[in-house]
Amino acid sequence: MKTTIMLRAGTVALTLLATHVLASVPPQEAAQLGTTLTPLGGEKAGNADGSIPAWTGGLKADAAPVDSKGFLGDPFADEKPLFIITAANFAQYKDKLSEGQMALFKRYPETYKIPVYKTHRTASSPQEVYEAAKTSALNTKSEHDGNDLSNFISRYYAFPIPKSGVEVVWNHMTRYRGKNLYRELAQAVPQTNGAYTIVEVTDEVAFPQYMSGADGAKSENVLFYYKQEVTAPSRLAGNVLLVHETIDQLKEPRMAWQYNAGQRRVRRAPQVAYDGPGTAADGMRTADNADMFNGSPDRYQWKLVGKKEMYIPYNNYKLYSPSLKYADIIKAGHINQDLTRYELHRVWQVEATLKPGERHVYAKRTFYIDEDTWSAVEVDHYDGRGQLWRVGEGFAINDYKEGIANYAGIALYDLMAGRYIIQGLSNEAKHAITYNMAPKMADFTPAALRNAGVR
Repeated sequence: MKTTIMLRAGTVALTLLATHVLASVPPQEAAQLGTTLTPLGGEKAGNADGSIPAWTGGLKADAAPVDSKGFLGDPFADEKPLFIITAANFAQYKDKLSEGQMALFKRYPETYKIPVYKTHRTASSPQEVYEAAKTSALNTKSEHDGNDLSNFISRYYAFPIPKSGVEVVWNHMTRYRGKNLYRELAQAVPQTNGAYTIVEVTDEVAFPQYMSGADGAKSENVLFYYKQEVTAPSRLAGNVLLVHETIDQLKEPRMAWQYNAGQRRVRRAPQVAYDGPGTAADGMRTADNADMFNGSPDRYQWKLVGKKEMYIPYNNYKLYSPSLKYADIIKAGHINQDLTRYELHRVWQVEATLKPGERHVYAKRTFYIDEDTWSAVEVDHYDGRGQLWRVGEGFAINDYKEGIANYAGIALYDLMAGRYIIQGLSNEAKHAITYNMAPKMADFTPAALRNAGVR
C-alpha cells in the first residue's frame, strides 16, 4: 500500500513538472492587496529614509486642468529638479541606475543627463480594475514555463503578487490600458546629425470585453485587437497593420495582416512578431520592442532578480505637453533630456536569456518594471556577443483622468549606431487619446483593411 501511495505521489509530481504549472496565490496572501500592498501589488509603505513615500491612492481625477483637446495638465509644473546626474557624477549614483543608463552617459558625455525630481506615487486605477487584479491573484495560473495563462478570467494584471520573472512581465503585458481607445501618434528615427522625418500613425485598440459583435468563443484567447494606419509621410500613407493579440501564443500564435496601399493587397504578416522589423523604423527596433516589450515570452528563460530602488522616467507631463513641438524633443543622439523627469521608485528587475536553440537578435534583455503600474520603464538589450546594444526608456505618465499608466514617449537608443527611434509622441496631435470608443468586431477583420487604407 505504501508503495502504491509513493508511486501515485511520484506520478503527480512528474505531471506537475511536465506541465510546469505555476499556481495562483492562496486567499490569505491575496488579502495583502489593498492592505500591506497596493491594490495592484506594489509595496504600500515608503522606503526607510522617506525618499520614496507611501502610496496613498495616487492622483485624483482633477489633479490638474485638462485642455480642450484632452491633454493632461502637469500637476508638478512648479517643481524643480532636486539634482541632475551627468557624466561627471553618475558614478556616485550607479547603485540606482541601470547598465543602459550608465552606458548612455558614456556614449553622450556632453549632453545626456538625468534630472531627478521629488518622488510622487501617482498611480491610480478604477475600482473595477483593482477588483480584477485580486481576481487574477486568486485564479490565474501560468503553464508551460510561463508561456501561457490559464483561468485568466479578469483580463488584467495576471499576477499582482508574482513569483517568477515571467509573471512580472505578464503584468506589464496585461496592464490596464483603458477601454477601447483611438490615438494619433508620431515617431522618428533621427540620423546621427539629428535630421529626421516624422512618421504619423493612428492607432485603434479594442478589447473583446468592451466590443459589440465579438464572438465569445473566438475572442476567449484574444487579449486585444489592434489596428494601425500610417498617415504621413505620403510615400507610406495608407499602409495598415491589423493584429489579433492572443494570450496563449503557443496554442494560437499572434495573427497579423498588412494592407499595402501601393499594391492594394492584404497579406498575412507573420513577421510582425519577435525580432521582425518594426513599422517604418529603419531597422532601429524589432516588432517586440513596441510598448517596451510585447508578444509571446516563449523564446526566453526568465529570471526574477528581485526589487531595487532606481531613478526611472516618471510623471513626464512636461514631455507630454502639447505646447511642445517635435523639434523641441528630437535631437541628435538622444531626446532633449531637459524635458524629462526621473524619480526614485522601486522596480522589479527581470533578466531574459535566449533559450538554447531559439533565435532572436537580442540574446539577453534586462527589464526594470515599476512596482506601482507594472509598466516597463527601462530595458537593456544585449547582442549575441553579450555586448550591450540598445537601451529602452519608457517616459511614464499616469493618466489621472482615466486611471491608466501610459507613456509620453518611448525611446530606443542604439549605442553602436549612435542613433535611436522615438515612438509614441502625441504633442502635435489634433487630440489626445480618446477612450470609450464603440468599435465593432467587423472593424478588426482582414476584409476591413482595404477600406481603412484607401488614400
